[in-house]
Amino acid sequence: MKWYRLLCLFLLLVVGVHVSEAQKNVELISPTGNVKVEVSVVDEIRWSVWKDGAPVIKDNEASMKINGAVCGNHPKLAKVRKSSVNTSVKPVVPLKQAVVENRYNEVRLDFNGNWSLEFRAYDDGIAYRFLTKKKGKICVENEQCAINLPEDALLHVQQPFWGFGCNYEDPYSHESIQAWGGDKRKAVLPALIDLQDGRKLLFSESDLQDYPNMFLQGTSEHSFTSIFAKDPLEFGPRNDRSLEILKEADYIALTSGTRSFPWRWFLITDNDGQLVENTMPSRLAPACALDDTSWIKPGHVSWDWWNGCYVWGQDVDFVPGRNQKTYQYYLDFASRFGLEYIIMDEYWARNTRNPFEANPEIDLPALIRYGEERGVGIILWLPWLTIENHMDLFATYEEWGIKGVKVDFMDRNDRWMTDFYERAAAEAARHHLLIDFHGSFKPSGLEYKYPNIISYEAVRGMEWGENCHPDNSIWVPFIRNAVGSMDFTPGAMMSCQPDNFISRHPNNYGQGTRAYQMALFVVFESGVQMLADSPTNYYRNADCTEFIASVPITWDETRSLSCEAGELAVVAKRKGDKWYIGGITNGAQRERQLDLSLDFLKDGVKYKMTSFVDGPNAATQAMDYRKQSVDGISSADTLPLRLVRNGGFAAVLEPVK
Repeated sequence: MKWYRLLCLFLLLVVGVHVSEAQKNVELISPTGNVKVEVSVVDEIRWSVWKDGAPVIKDNEASMKINGAVCGNHPKLAKVRKSSVNTSVKPVVPLKQAVVENRYNEVRLDFNGNWSLEFRAYDDGIAYRFLTKKKGKICVENEQCAINLPEDALLHVQQPFWGFGCNYEDPYSHESIQAWGGDKRKAVLPALIDLQDGRKLLFSESDLQDYPNMFLQGTSEHSFTSIFAKDPLEFGPRNDRSLEILKEADYIALTSGTRSFPWRWFLITDNDGQLVENTMPSRLAPACALDDTSWIKPGHVSWDWWNGCYVWGQDVDFVPGRNQKTYQYYLDFASRFGLEYIIMDEYWARNTRNPFEANPEIDLPALIRYGEERGVGIILWLPWLTIENHMDLFATYEEWGIKGVKVDFMDRNDRWMTDFYERAAAEAARHHLLIDFHGSFKPSGLEYKYPNIISYEAVRGMEWGENCHPDNSIWVPFIRNAVGSMDFTPGAMMSCQPDNFISRHPNNYGQGTRAYQMALFVVFESGVQMLADSPTNYYRNADCTEFIASVPITWDETRSLSCEAGELAVVAKRKGDKWYIGGITNGAQRERQLDLSLDFLKDGVKYKMTSFVDGPNAATQAMDYRKQSVDGISSADTLPLRLVRNGGFAAVLEPVK
C-alpha cells in the first residue's frame, strides 16, 4: 500500500500548489462590473486594470522598501480579504457635490512580514495603498509606483523647474510618453494621461500624512515611476521666509510602524466632463478630525496684494497703501458687496519675523472692530517659517478676533513639510482659524481631515501676470482643480487679450475677456474665492461685481455641459434652487458656437436667466461684454452660446416664483 500512500501525498501536494497558485492572481471587479483589477503576486507585485473589457494600464509594479527589506520582493501572501462598501460622503466644504456616492469593492492582501496592500475598484477608477503593522518607528527608504502606458500615450503635466523645492506653479507641458519618459524628466501630481483611444487617466494621491509628496520620473519610452524627496535632517537660515536644507537622510520617511500610507488613485474617463466632475479625493480622504465644524465659513475675499492697495476716485481723500484708511476702505467695499473677508497680505506687519506687531500705520485692533461692525472678517498673511517659530500665534489671533491665516512660501514637498501642514492646520482648528496655503503643494486629503483648510494655491494663477495665459488656464479644471480647492485669485476688471497685455500698478490687467474673468468664479473651485482687483475697479463695474459676489462658494451639484480638455470647459452648478453656468475657452483664433441643452433644470419650472456674454468686439477689446436678461427659460430649451478667443460666459438661472 506504500504506492497508494505516495499517490495520495502527491495528489495533496498538487492540490496545495494549485490553491496557492490560484491565490497569486487576485481579481477585483467594481460594483457594476465595468472596471476590473488583477493583482499578480509571484516574484514581485504587478497589477493591471481593464474597463469595459478593454485594457487601460497593464503590468504595473508596486513595492515599498522598509528597514532594508523590499515589501514586494518575493512576497509571501498570507491572506486575501474582500469586502463591498456602499455609503456616501458629505464634505464639510462641498465644492462639487453636497453628497458624494462612495460605492466600491475592495480587496486586502496580507503578506508575511506584517504588511498589506489594499485595492479598491470603483466604477470610474481604482486606488491602492500600502499598510504596515510593525512595532515602533520604521524607516521607509523608497516606494515604487511604476506605471506602464501605451506607447502613443500623451502626458499633460507640470514639470517643476526647481525639482523637489517647487510650488506647483509651472505651466503644463503636453508631450508623448516616448519623448518624456525616455528623457527621465520629472513631474508633479496630478498628472493627466491621454491614452489616445478616447479615454484619459487622472492620477494623483490622497490621505497624504507624515509622508513626502509623490513625484513622477520617466524610466523608459512608455513608463514612469515614483520618486520622493529625502527626509531633511539639518536646516540653516535662508531668509526671513524659509530655511535651507543642509543635510538629508537616505530615507524618505521615518514614521509610525503601524499605519496606512497614501492612496495612489486613477480616475478613468470616457469623456472630459468626468474630469471636471471628479470626486475621487473626497472618497479616499481621511475622516474629519474635528468634532465641531460649524464655525468654518468659506467665503469671498477682497485681496490687496494683486492690485497693490491702489484705490482712487472722488471718495478717496487719502494716500493709499498698507495703512489704516486703505484697509478701512477695503472693509467698506467688502461690506457693500457682502464679501465675508479681506486679506491683509504682505507688509501688514512691521516685519515678517514678528506676527504680533502691525506696521506703524495700522491699528489692527481698531480694524478688527471696524470689520466686525460691518460683518467682515480679517485674514492675515504670514510666511510659514514665522508660524513654525510662533505656533502660539493661533491662540493670540483667536483672542484678537482674526478669522484666518494665509500661509506662504513653503515651496517644499518632503515629509517634514507635509507634517508642518498638518501641525499648522490642527493648531489653527483648535483656535477656530481658517488656513489658505500659498506657495504650497497640491491638495492631497488633509483638507477633509481639517476642513478649516479652505484652499491651496499650487497653480499658475493671476499672480503670474503676463505668464498666466488662458491657453494654460484652460487645463486647470481638468487637472489641478479636479483634485481640490484652488486659489487662482481671479476677477480682473481690466481685461485684455494676451497680445495686448499690460502689467503694472496701478492698472493691472488680467488676460481673457471680461466674461471669461467672471466665468472663472463659476468654473474654478475654492473655499476662499478672491476678488483680486482694486475696489475702485469693482465699484466702477458694479453689475459685474454684484454677480461674482453672489456666486456661491460651495455647491449642491456640479454638471459638465460641454468639456474638452485644453479647449473648452462649460459647467452648470446648483445651489439650492438656483443654477449657475460658467464657460471658458482657450485662444483659438475662431469663435465657438455651442447649443447647450438645459435638461438639467427642474421640469415644469420657469427660470429667469441673467447672463454676461462676450461682446461683438471682445476678440480684440476684451472688456467688451453684454449683460442680458431672459425670462421663461425651461428644461426643454437649448441655450445658444458664443465664445470668442480667450472668451467666456457666466449666468445665473433663478426660478420664477
